[in-house]
Amino acid sequence: MRVEGYRIHKWGGPLQWEPFDLAPPQRGEVLVRVEACGIGLTVLNCIRGDLATDRATLPRVPGHEIVGRVEAVGDDVITPAVGTRVMAYFYLVCGYCEACQSGHDSLCRNLAGWVGVHRDGGYAPFTVLPAGNLVPIPLPVPAAVATAIPDAIATPLHVCKTRARIQPRDRVAVIGAGGGVGIHMVEMAALFGAQVAGLEASESKFDVIRQMGGVPVLSRSFAAIELPEMWDGHLPDVVIDLVGSKESLSWALSSLSAGGRFVALTTFRDIDIQVSPRDLVMREISVLGSRYASKAELRESADLVATGKIRPVVSHIVPPARVEDVHRELLEGTLIGRGALDWTV
Repeated sequence: MRVEGYRIHKWGGPLQWEPFDLAPPQRGEVLVRVEACGIGLTVLNCIRGDLATDRATLPRVPGHEIVGRVEAVGDDVITPAVGTRVMAYFYLVCGYCEACQSGHDSLCRNLAGWVGVHRDGGYAPFTVLPAGNLVPIPLPVPAAVATAIPDAIATPLHVCKTRARIQPRDRVAVIGAGGGVGIHMVEMAALFGAQVAGLEASESKFDVIRQMGGVPVLSRSFAAIELPEMWDGHLPDVVIDLVGSKESLSWALSSLSAGGRFVALTTFRDIDIQVSPRDLVMREISVLGSRYASKAELRESADLVATGKIRPVVSHIVPPARVEDVHRELLEGTLIGRGALDWTV
């Protein structure tokens, strides 16, 4: 079939709106009519080539936070059925290795890459994906709002539940708290019972941090951070860094309480941190990476939204012609939460 959408032809290059041919779904694949696709910094990182630089994968349709409906299926596909509303699982996993079978999908031993990087994503109205990369999403919420679930909400669930193992009354600092993942990290940590400080450089995002259960903390200068009065002078038990600068990483490690946990989520090249083994031992701190979420956590995230325990923050929903407006907001740091590309308008 012939479709029109956005593609990139070189890493870091511009989006190009163009027609292209989309092959029908092959064995084990599904054709999805994209209803909406989330827009966040991860999309811009993918476009820049921060996840992969294999030129053989280009041109490519970016966008991984896909919500849509199954239009057609290839041979041997039993589920999802035609007409099912689905969300895309970001990692192209095999589904058969020990990691996948044990529920650690993001650690797949046969990882084939990422949606929007190695397979076409949601910046076009149709995409073909492996059936195993689609998770049913029976939610009575608009598709554009639901695009926050498969990454911006599922990632915080994985961090809070599986990696940092946040407990009630833990003191949690979220660096970059007003962004797409950050605002949902504040909300998720609060749901887990934590006392949350949302570190954010833009005061325009303070109100939504409060609404999601956090106390906003100005972080234009990490040398001048003032921790919340509710912590009564205590340091954070958990610091979650979604900025990944040398300054944020240094502050995070130096500011942990004894027995604290630091969680890194950024993958920028040429950004390193120095950790003293003596410091690790004497303070018994943990340095953790967090790699996306499991498929089960995507389903759990959808349940949290369905029951109203988590409210998606998707502040700017645009038609295809205005995608670059949201990209500019992301680069300027003015977008609150997530944006979304809506193909139904």
